[in-house]
Amino acid sequence: MNLDFDVDPLFSWYVVLLAVSGIALLVIGAVNLGGLKVGWRVLNVLVGIGFTGYAYYLAFVFEGGTYTLFFKAFILPVLLIVHAVKALVARSQAPAAPPFPPQGAPYPQGGQYPQAPQAGQYPQAGQYPPAPFQQPSPYQAAAPQQPNPYAPAAPAAPHQPPAAPQG
Repeated sequence: MNLDFDVDPLFSWYVVLLAVSGIALLVIGAVNLGGLKVGWRVLNVLVGIGFTGYAYYLAFVFEGGTYTLFFKAFILPVLLIVHAVKALVARSQAPAAPPFPPQGAPYPQGGQYPQAPQAGQYPQAGQYPPAPFQQPSPYQAAAPQQPNPYAPAAPAAPHQPPAAPQG
C-alpha cells in the first residue's frame, strides 16, 4: 500500500480525498434519495467510479515515479454534492398533494364534491355533478356513427291494412 502519511503526506491525503469523494458520489448516485433525476444520478455514479478507481490505483497499483495532483478535479464532486443536496431540500419543501380531495372541497367545474353516502345509502340519480364536456379535437376526423347492436329496438308501428279502393 502506497499510503504513508509520514513520508509523503500530500500524496496520501490526495488519495484519501479521491477515495472519499468517489465513494460519496457513488452513494449519492446509487441511492435514490428522490431529489435527483436519472441523468444526474448516472453522472454521479460515473464520476464516483472514476475517482474511486484512481484512488485505488494510486494506493495499491502505483509503483512510484511522477504523478500530477489535480486539485481542480475536486471542484466537480463538490458541485455534484451541492446539486444533490439542493435537489433533496427542494423536494422536501415541496407541498405534497393530497391523494383525494377532501369531502366538501370545491369541485373543479364549480360546486362541491359530493358527500360520501352513509352506510346503507345508495347514490341517487343526479346526486353527482355531471362529467365535464369534452369537445372533439379539430384535428381529428369525426368517427362514423355505427348503430349500436345492443340498443333497444324502437317499437314497430302498428300494422294497418291497406285502404280499400273507393269508387
